[in-house]
Amino acid sequence: MRYPPISFLRPSSIRFIASFVILFLGCLTANISLCLPIIPSSLETLSVDGHFSFHGIEHAARDFGNRYQFLPQAVLHPKSVSDIATTIKHVWQMGPGSELTVAARGHGHSLQGQAQAHQGVVINMESLQGTEMQVYTGNFPYVDVSGGELWINILHESLKYGLAPKSWTDYLHLTVGGTLSNAGISGQAFRHGPQISNVHWLEVVTGKGEVINCSKNQNGDLFHSVLGGLGQFGIITRARISLEPAPKMVKWIRVLYSDFSTFARDQEYLISAENTFDYIEGFVIINRTGLLNNWRSSFNPQDPVQASQFESDGKILFCLELTKNFKVDNTNINQEVESLLSQLSYIPSTLFLSEVPYIDFLDRVHVSEVKLRSKGLWRFHTHGSIFWFPKARYTILLKKFLEKFLKTPAMAPFLSTQLTNQSKSDKLISFSLKILREVDSLIYSIFRWDNRTSAVIPEEDIFYLVAFLSSAVPSSTGTDGLEYILSRNKRILDFCKTARLGVKQYLPHYTTQEEWRTHFGPRWEAFAQRKSAYDPLAILAPGHRIFRKATPFL
Repeated sequence: MRYPPISFLRPSSIRFIASFVILFLGCLTANISLCLPIIPSSLETLSVDGHFSFHGIEHAARDFGNRYQFLPQAVLHPKSVSDIATTIKHVWQMGPGSELTVAARGHGHSLQGQAQAHQGVVINMESLQGTEMQVYTGNFPYVDVSGGELWINILHESLKYGLAPKSWTDYLHLTVGGTLSNAGISGQAFRHGPQISNVHWLEVVTGKGEVINCSKNQNGDLFHSVLGGLGQFGIITRARISLEPAPKMVKWIRVLYSDFSTFARDQEYLISAENTFDYIEGFVIINRTGLLNNWRSSFNPQDPVQASQFESDGKILFCLELTKNFKVDNTNINQEVESLLSQLSYIPSTLFLSEVPYIDFLDRVHVSEVKLRSKGLWRFHTHGSIFWFPKARYTILLKKFLEKFLKTPAMAPFLSTQLTNQSKSDKLISFSLKILREVDSLIYSIFRWDNRTSAVIPEEDIFYLVAFLSSAVPSSTGTDGLEYILSRNKRILDFCKTARLGVKQYLPHYTTQEEWRTHFGPRWEAFAQRKSAYDPLAILAPGHRIFRKATPFL
């Protein structure tokens, strides 16, 4: 039977939600599908190693964003890759007349219902965690892992061999398939690139139920399609991740600046230097009372007396956060750090240092998670948006944001430089500005990028990652409430569109075909053609609302 080309989601077919907004959680009235699930007898007859659940599956209609609740008909708990292939092939064989769709769910960290499948099948990918990880040592070490494995588990296992993945996200309790379907970015990316640039091989189940092995040299089109592909071309069931020798300890450092130009110059120097730190990011800190005293719980001041006299109240400050990896027998690590710091122009009295195990630094966000969970606040923590910005326009947005949305016109003198002196190279520069409740913003550094993947970035050699994040207080109707934050995000996005800044979303979410076409730009046709090749009935990842299931020719 021949099926027509993919048909696309129409604006009228879905509920409008705040467009161009990503990364937000909150305590709010959810959009809930009230249709009761219908137990599909055909799924009950499938022979699988795992099992289907048809009752008590409300958890599959929730995610970290806590906004949308679309109830599936069933949840598959696979014990093998063949379980996933059998299920998808069954839906494929039902043809275009069936509205059944399939969504892969990892650790439930989606924010806009992307891992939900209204009246469809949700696959609990963490059920595949039982597949044994295999670490290979040698000159080019790697680890083979399940697509449902958590990065924190990969870290623990690989450290047994003195190895670790090269590139991380700040939060490690996410699945491999989830981050590789987007990009996976943290402060090591300036050196190794995002996580999708550190994958050797994938096992993928396509929208036809085919299990295909792929790499750069084998089925390369599928390999690059799936990486950053938002789950549209196949479900990642296994991945081969590049490893490197792991350090035992890290020197963890924070320094402050009062001048943006100096701060930016120092960071650009560090991310382009051959001999530099192993992790580079920064904070923009606005009007924090007792800032350095708060740091004392985790860091030691280089000069306690001067640090105690430093006043942060009412100031706009810029902080570089840096780490240097080392082995316990490295007696020169202090001299190495001092040499690197001597090249910087930070405020001397604000130098704070700490020495922690490598694993403690990488899993640092989990410490905050435990505290927030104990207070019932973890699921109501962060809201905001993340974008890629062309380099020349980064400071335009940052200045506008701080002047208009943070009400801090004093920031303007620090942002007059357009950073036009950066030399061109094969390195792509990214920064992120994260507006948090306690730490107002965060700035990442540069990284390499493979533009053959499906991830969309600005069409320039140099660009920035700008992330606006803030925390909403449940039930608040003020400036710390969700509705205000969403309204602010929309104003930022409207400004970007009006000013034609050429931004692209990271973790994109749109509601119309026109928006998705704009997002992909000249790459849209290739994206749609790949969809037609690997998932022609649009069975997979319906929560992204990019495609809707095909209908037969009349």
